[in-house]
Amino acid sequence: MIGQTLTHFRITAKLGEGGMGEVWRAEDQKLGRDVAIKILPADFTQDPERLARFEREAKVLASLDHPNIAGIYEVGESEGVHFLAMQLAPGEDLAARLARGQLDADTALAVALQIAEGLEAAHERGVVHRDLKPGNIMIDSDGAAGLAVRLLDFGLAKPREAASADPNMTHSPTLTAHMTSAGTILGTAAYMSPEQARGKTVDKRADIWAFGCILYEMLTGRRPFEGSDVTEVLAAVIRAEPELDADLDVDA
Repeated sequence: MIGQTLTHFRITAKLGEGGMGEVWRAEDQKLGRDVAIKILPADFTQDPERLARFEREAKVLASLDHPNIAGIYEVGESEGVHFLAMQLAPGEDLAARLARGQLDADTALAVALQIAEGLEAAHERGVVHRDLKPGNIMIDSDGAAGLAVRLLDFGLAKPREAASADPNMTHSPTLTAHMTSAGTILGTAAYMSPEQARGKTVDKRADIWAFGCILYEMLTGRRPFEGSDVTEVLAAVIRAEPELDADLDVDA
């Protein structure tokens, strides 16, 4: 893909990939800025109803315009390739930061506050994330304004279920399907609410649950619900209680 052009976006580097497709860094040749390009999986784009719904949700997200949510610039198509042009959020994702250990209490609360503000802004517009996790949260501590947090993949429609499961729950797969109705499991196992894990219809309370899981992990350095594979993690979410007397870094 590097060097190829999708409409007026020239691909320059690969940023990552996941259940929603591959993500690339690209140059917007019209406006002279760098963006993130997300290329949608083929099975997603071959369903006209699903693609139309995705485009509707993208329009809602484009209207959010909040500093704690990475914005969507454009939904495009080039020679059969469907893609999203999104704000390129600087910094590193929270999952990479947590891999080095827990955050001190002040930093954790500063990050949590900005996550909560982004969630509140979206929920007020009726947008639910459904897959809030550290890998979808970018942190930039080098900006002139200090610590900046942006939520990624906010409220985007999901393609079919991932084919494989990574037992490492830090990078566990997003369990996805064609519909968000009851009976479908959507989200990432370690951060799912119990109703999500049971395949029931979810609302903004699922995001609030995931937010609590992330806050716990920032303060303790480990997730509240763990297991050796996806099945064990889902069982823990449904049946177990988190260890609320875990060691916290409250003196930093």
